Amino acid sequence: MLRFLVRHQFLPPSTLLRHVLFSNGTSASSGATASLDPHFLVEYLMNTCGFSADVASKVSKLLPRSQSTEKADAVLGFFRSQGLDGANLRRIIAWKPGLLGWDVETNLAPKFKLLREMGLSESDIIVIVWRHPIVIGYNSENVLLPRFKVWESLLGSKEILLKHLRRSGWFFSSNIENVVRPNINFLRDECGIPEARLSLVIKRQPSFITQNPDALRALVDRTAGFGVPRESIMFIWVLNALYRVSREKFEAHVKLMNRFGWSNSEFVAAIPKHPTFLLLSTEALQRKMEFLIKIVGSTPSDIAKHPMVLELSLEKRLIPRFHVMEILKSEGLWTSRYKLHTFFISPGPKFLQKYVLPYKDKLPKLLEVLSIVPEFKGNNPEC
Repeated sequence: MLRFLVRHQFLPPSTLLRHVLFSNGTSASSGATASLDPHFLVEYLMNTCGFSADVASKVSKLLPRSQSTEKADAVLGFFRSQGLDGANLRRIIAWKPGLLGWDVETNLAPKFKLLREMGLSESDIIVIVWRHPIVIGYNSENVLLPRFKVWESLLGSKEILLKHLRRSGWFFSSNIENVVRPNINFLRDECGIPEARLSLVIKRQPSFITQNPDALRALVDRTAGFGVPRESIMFIWVLNALYRVSREKFEAHVKLMNRFGWSNSEFVAAIPKHPTFLLLSTEALQRKMEFLIKIVGSTPSDIAKHPMVLELSLEKRLIPRFHVMEILKSEGLWTSRYKLHTFFISPGPKFLQKYVLPYKDKLPKLLEVLSIVPEFKGNNPEC
């Protein structure tokens, strides 16, 4: 009967909980505890949080069998007052069901207060707590605030930290003393990488500095094995690229480029020139190689010497510029001094100045070809 009343909104879910939890007759308002009936706990989770029966059953098994009824209602009410409801609330409770037994004033409110004092907006807090609920579990003064300050220093500003936290805050849980600091000291003191250079990578990829210290040392040895000197400016960028690409993907890239005519030595030599080509999917790499070799006429060796061309967008850069090349060739205006990699890599304004504007009166279709390309939209042909 009680469940019927709740389902038809005659009684709020919290009322159901108060009725069913206290089989010993103790008043719910007294804050006493009693053994939780698993069946009704599942009902409570379904009605108050919107969990499915299966998920509610799993979550209920992780809850203590005895707790104050007021705490569960207070916790849910607090989260909702902070803007966390629906799927956001379910994610947090499913991550740590024990939160339903926390004291709001002692455990939860101080953490949200600290997040606001750090400069996070209400919407920031919702996103960060939803993406990275472990921040709720940190001790406010001893862990959360010091960690925030460390990452703010590593990334250079609070704005950059917040940007990363909004997008993916899991790196924030890494152990500062046992992981982050040892990695920084190793790269700086043993590898000779200046902090300013290291900072550039951390700003782009915070998780790079949170990897297992032994794994980082192995990665350094692997990079050195490719013949990249530690004092090289590109050393840290090769490290970061290798960190981000699995060995399986790396080997798949090697096999693919072998099929297109690259030797293993050419592949290794291309890495320090522009290591981020390793991050491309095998499918994207194949399409670009096929286009450059079979359509454009580039040689595998030339691409290996200038791998940056592989990172250019096929649809937005390579194909439109190739059409410009075709038009110039058809009019006898393409000369052998035009190097293919320079043609594709040149920045938009320089490309216009060299390959388009000198012929804009005679060949207005050159500008028509580029008019749909984002990098040329809004450019004044006269500039």
